[in-house]
Amino acid sequence: MDKNKVKDKPQVFMYTDGSSRGNPGPGGYGTILRYTLPSGEVHEREYSGGEKDTTNNRMELMGVIRGLEELKKPCRVTVISDSQYVVRAFNDHWIDGWIKRGWKREKNKPVLNTDLWQRLLKAAEQHDVEFQWVKGHAGHPENERCDILATAYADSLK
Repeated sequence: MDKNKVKDKPQVFMYTDGSSRGNPGPGGYGTILRYTLPSGEVHEREYSGGEKDTTNNRMELMGVIRGLEELKKPCRVTVISDSQYVVRAFNDHWIDGWIKRGWKREKNKPVLNTDLWQRLLKAAEQHDVEFQWVKGHAGHPENERCDILATAYADSLK
């Protein structure tokens, strides 16, 4: 990809968290999108959502997916998450191996949440995405805010 084109894309920081409230149980995710307009103005968008009877890993994935799907134009996206499941899948190239093996893990076990991984890959296609892990619950303040959103949503389903 042309490096000049990458520089022209707006930078977006996305903070995600999932909350399963019992595993499985009512689940929720929180996501904060922070982006800077060409004028220098910084904007944020917060939202939460989820579904009943799901797992924390699915909620973590949904947070990232919904954040990417909200972006209307190609962006440089830094996803900040406390989920090693999500971050390591990309940073350690697990997902590449899963695709090459036909969505199988080591010893030919099927990959869980394949529907969401495929949706995430599709949502990420037009963007330049990198993932950063932060320690949850004692880590990044925006990650904490996402956790609060996710927890509130999950609790509202009880």
